[in-house]
Parts: sequence; structure tokens; C-alpha cells
Amino acid sequence: MIQQFEEKLYHLITEALNEDIGNGDHSTLSCIPAGKQGKAVLKIKQNGLLAGIDVAQTIFSTVEAKSMFHAYKQDGEVMTSGEKAFEVEASIHTILKCERLVLNCMQRMSGIATLTSTYAEKLKGYKTRILDTRKTTPNFRLLEKEAVRIGGGTNHRFGLYDMIMLKDNHIDFCGGIEPAIEKAYKYTQTEQTGLKIEVETRTVEDVKKVIAIGKGKVFRIMLDNFTPAQITEALQLIQGDFETEASGGINLQNLTSYAATGVDYISAGALIHQAQSLDLSLKAVIL
Repeated sequence: MIQQFEEKLYHLITEALNEDIGNGDHSTLSCIPAGKQGKAVLKIKQNGLLAGIDVAQTIFSTVEAKSMFHAYKQDGEVMTSGEKAFEVEASIHTILKCERLVLNCMQRMSGIATLTSTYAEKLKGYKTRILDTRKTTPNFRLLEKEAVRIGGGTNHRFGLYDMIMLKDNHIDFCGGIEPAIEKAYKYTQTEQTGLKIEVETRTVEDVKKVIAIGKGKVFRIMLDNFTPAQITEALQLIQGDFETEASGGINLQNLTSYAATGVDYISAGALIHQAQSLDLSLKAVIL
């Protein structure tokens, strides 16, 4: 898993740098001599939870293997306006090439980690854990989900390839919950062994259908747009035979009323798509 993350991160970095630099960083090429060394510091300008330090170090080392990176804070630490997150020493050309990518990643990741930590803090004392979703920025999912993890959340499936989730459209196109489950289970036995199956339910009657044919086939039942009372009713039927996930319309204001039902997970796209980037800046250190 670590190797896969590193490979995906390298791909993200190289593609992002290619997009930004194109045929050259002409602003830098026009006024900074090649090979001139420099130092820069990452200044924190807004309170929150820091995320992206390791990513920043990887960005600089990808461009210049001999760059020197000194972290003052670590991913997952509380940050306060006025603090320094890191210093980097490298070719000035490297620092300026990497500046915007480092800031874009860290500002976005820190915003997501900060919001996720707010959700996770409210769930303390409950068995329920907070999950992210696939409601992510295209080609930036890797770091958005990493930010959720840093903030104390739990990652749901990464994409369409690592779990079968039978949602409303799958079920409707397939002709119902029962045939969707049967076909998906057969697929996991013959085509893609090892994939787990989750099924979205829209009513308590749907839950009963999953229970009737899903034991040994389905590992998690999603309770979509259920009220806390409906979730309680569903959990009494499920009796712990399946993992459970509540989703839809859950926010910081009603989070604990859902957690109080005893549901295993709550998924919230808001962790990512409603997070606000935090204010950070990379400034030259004049020696």
C-alpha cells in the first residue's frame, strides 16, 4: 500500500509540474542565474490542522534530490497563525518551480484535515467512525483522501475498482436488489475474487431484502437518507450481521444524533467538497 501511494504521488507530482511549467518557468529563467542557491520558509497564516508536510518534502526532492528540507511541524499537528511549518534549501529555480504546487497541495489538504478533525472530534465517545466518499477533485483524490486520514477520518473505497457498491442506479438498472446482489456475488466468485460488496438501501423494506439473501455475500449495508429513528429500526433487524453505514443529509449539526444510533460508519462528502483551503505562504529567506 505504501509503495502504491508513493507511485501515485510521483505521478501526481510530475503531471502537475508538467502542467504548470510547460516549456519553462520563464519568470525565473529571465532573472535568476541557474544554479544559484536559496532558502525559503513555509509560513502559517491561519489556525487549523496541518497536512501535506510529507508531500511538500517529496515535491522538492522529486525536482532536486539534494534539496535540504527541515520540518518544524508534522502532519496532523495543530497549527497556529505565525508559526513556521518548514524550511527548504535548494536551487532557487527548484524552489520557485515547486512553490505553487506545494502551496496548492498543503492549503487544500490542511483545509480538509481541519474539517475532518472537527467531525472526528464530535464522534468521540461513540463507536461510529467518519468516512469520506468519491466526491473528490479529479486527479487529486489521492491527497484529498490522505488529508481525511490525517484529520482522523477513515477512507472509504478509493475508486470504482476496489469495492463493489451497489447504489440506487445499479439496483434500478439491474431490476432490483435481489438480482443485483446475486449477479455481483457471482462476479466476485468468478471474475474479481476478493472484492467486498456493499449495498445501498433506501427503505427499511430494502434492508429486509438484503438481510434475506445477503448473508455471506454482502459485507456492508448503506442506509441512505434514513432518519435516526429509521436507522435504529434497521439496526434492530440487522442484528450485527452486516457492517452499517449511514449516508445522506448528515452534517455537523445532526452528526451525533446519527452516531447515537450505534451505526458503524457515517459517510460524508462534505469532508472534502465543503472544506476551505487554509492560508499558507512560502517566502524567500534572504541570507
